[in-house]
Amino acid sequence: MSFRVNTNVSAMNAMRNLDQTSAEFSKSINRLSTGLRINSAADDPAGLIVSEQFRAQISGIDQAVKNSQDAVNYAKTADGAFTEVNSLLNDARSLAVSSANTGTLTAAQVQANQSSLNSIVSSITRIAQTTQYGTKKLLDGSSGTSSSVTNGTNIAALNIGGTFGGAVVSSNATVTLNSVTAATQGKVTSASYAGLTTAVTAAGSFSLNGVTFNASAATTVGDVINSVNQASQQTGVTASWNGSAIDFTSNAYGTKGTVNLTDANGVIRSGGAGSSTNTGTDALASVTVGTTTNVLFTGSLNGNGGLTLSDADGNTLGLSVLGNTTTSTAAAIGQVVAGSAQFQIGGNSGQTASLSIGNFAATQLGTGVASGINLSNLDLTSASGANQAISVIDKAIEDVTKARGKIGSFQRNVLESNIRSLGVAKENLSASESNIRDTDVAEEMTKYTKYQILQQAGMSVLSQANSAPQAVLSLLRG
Repeated sequence: MSFRVNTNVSAMNAMRNLDQTSAEFSKSINRLSTGLRINSAADDPAGLIVSEQFRAQISGIDQAVKNSQDAVNYAKTADGAFTEVNSLLNDARSLAVSSANTGTLTAAQVQANQSSLNSIVSSITRIAQTTQYGTKKLLDGSSGTSSSVTNGTNIAALNIGGTFGGAVVSSNATVTLNSVTAATQGKVTSASYAGLTTAVTAAGSFSLNGVTFNASAATTVGDVINSVNQASQQTGVTASWNGSAIDFTSNAYGTKGTVNLTDANGVIRSGGAGSSTNTGTDALASVTVGTTTNVLFTGSLNGNGGLTLSDADGNTLGLSVLGNTTTSTAAAIGQVVAGSAQFQIGGNSGQTASLSIGNFAATQLGTGVASGINLSNLDLTSASGANQAISVIDKAIEDVTKARGKIGSFQRNVLESNIRSLGVAKENLSASESNIRDTDVAEEMTKYTKYQILQQAGMSVLSQANSAPQAVLSLLRG
């Protein structure tokens, strides 16, 4: 056994162990104060990965439950409207049965029944055209209308809603681009120069769309082009050499693409000091959906510009740069799918459900009973017409009740069932995530107590180890 004064190995050993104990004690306090076993990735890297994946799933399920509840409300809105339609159809049937009783009714009474029926028919059509969930119409055949691009080279985007050309889109159809008048970019051209190394006309400054550029007597045409292009994000303008002058071209197409060159010193402007402005023109396009009459799309409507075009119904069409070419050749560019509303009812991709409601205007109800006859053109003024009306109204009631049954089945067997199953899934995922991430307080308190005792003991031992070298004094005194 040796005795040393300069190096106290025992104290160093006690200090190292005390540091480790203090670190674990600090972690234990952190776990108890936050309630989490994993407070940073270093606590449990693998556990953190699994826990975050569970959290993402739980978050997705939460939103899926909300989506399903919104879909339930959507279905209830449609069913509520159908309830009123059923009531009106029952009244209409009573009028038809009454009108068939020609032995007791006068002509005036029959005409009164016809007027009441006409009012009922008008109300049913009104309900079909105005029933909405938010801004989405439910009973006019446009519910869930979607569109997709089939010509991705020339068309960047396509959005056709439930109305096109002032009419409801009630069936699947091809979207055809009949003609295009290309959009242009704003462009201003500089004075003429011999080449890129030629010096500018005069020293001074000029501005493009409010951004100032400075030029000296040594500044060349190439220098100007480089300076402008470096600031292209600020100005919205790109410079290029056309062989004899500089072209300043707007990055944007259409009326949003403006180039404003202000050159008080006559540095580069064609014609000397002053200013020049040029603005592009919007594209125009003629589009049809199915057999609908051509509808004009323009960038100047509804605040859009350049290559993004819209029509009076709010439908939009986005041309690609390649598609921005004047042409009169008709070409299919997309597809419209009508009548199927899609709901994201799960937390993962592809977990969707759809509901098709259809068009329930009076002209669409009671068809198939008699050629050319539907709910909108019934005649109660004759006995034969009244009897025919009863059959047509019965068919209309059948159409509506089938739709209500379909909606009810969707609500009960898909949406409400899905909400319950998602609740169970969330509960179990949360339990698994808690098992990985949350602190077991009883276990952690045991560790906390242990580290507390070890820390106190370590402090005491360190104190003893620090005083150990004093034993050497006894040897020196001897």
